[in-house]
Amino acid sequence: MQQGPTILVVDDDPELLALVAGVLERSGMRTLTAHSVAEAEAPIAEARADLVVLDLMMPGEDGLSFCRRLRATSNIPVIMLTAMAEDIDRIVGLEIGADDYLGKPFNPRELVARIKAVLRRRDTDTAPAPAPPPTRVWRFEGFTVLPDQLALKDARGNEVALTSGEFALLLALVERAPRVLSREMLLDLSRGVNTNPFDRSIDSQISRIRRKIEPDPKQPLFIKTVRNLGYAFSAPVTREGL
Repeated sequence: MQQGPTILVVDDDPELLALVAGVLERSGMRTLTAHSVAEAEAPIAEARADLVVLDLMMPGEDGLSFCRRLRATSNIPVIMLTAMAEDIDRIVGLEIGADDYLGKPFNPRELVARIKAVLRRRDTDTAPAPAPPPTRVWRFEGFTVLPDQLALKDARGNEVALTSGEFALLLALVERAPRVLSREMLLDLSRGVNTNPFDRSIDSQISRIRRKIEPDPKQPLFIKTVRNLGYAFSAPVTREGL
């Protein structure tokens, strides 16, 4: 029997940990729990988790700081939890690389749905295919976009660290270059209709992508902002494969 994904839940509230662990396990997932960032270090280092559910406010190192450190070394999906409801907290969480965000109190079933949606975006299709189609490759200004590998490589062949959401957004822009895409279109293309992203999540992810690929993120050459319309990928793009 195929085992479900392993979810690491990090929260200083033991009652919430028990509640979330029970819901996830009843949904076919395995769970690891940690009461602090310090306790979460070992399962992360040992790559025992497929996704992290991370509380924002905790004694010691907080969730934002831990998420920022994770993003420097890992692409493991992260869903942030917090009792704070202000938009600025949501935006900060997305800007530092969280894949999704859920405010407390929350419906445990919604958390399960969001975990599955984030993992679907990250996982490749494992269904057997008798005749795989030719690999699609997109190239621009020394970068190579590999959709089948969910990877972006620079001119030296080094992989650029992108979250699943960032990669999907970049691919949507590159595939349709130089067409102008509205934020609503980008939300549909990169996140899908089953997620519930925040209004400014596209702007936050565009900002992060620019910092990773643009020579000068403050004066972007690749991803242009088209006032009152959206964004367009303006660098010359070539395609290989179907």
